[in-house]
Amino acid sequence: QVQLVESGGGLVQSGGSLRLSCAASGSGFSIYAMGWYRQAPGKQRELVATMFSTGITKYGESVKGRFTISRDNDKNTVYLHMNRLKPEDTAVYYCTADIEDGRAWAQGTQVTVSS
Repeated sequence: QVQLVESGGGLVQSGGSLRLSCAASGSGFSIYAMGWYRQAPGKQRELVATMFSTGITKYGESVKGRFTISRDNDKNTVYLHMNRLKPEDTAVYYCTADIEDGRAWAQGTQVTVSS
């Protein structure tokens, strides 16, 4: 079983930056991909970014060019570097890890961007 612990959310002004971190722990599994989803009030959960074990990345259209996903394999940690934040980026951000049994989700961290 994999456990995911997020950190780094908070309040930032429009145009600012934040970095989210997500550390995976546990044993007996292989992680095929780690990523981030987000959900704003009244909206569906959407993909923000994902990174496969091959290093291939995928981004949601609304964050391309502003957000970057990276991973430290030694620490089993994935990061989301968010730049040029906009008020519409306000949401709960969830870290995910894809393993053989399916997708594990972290508890979520709030990101609020003020205008």
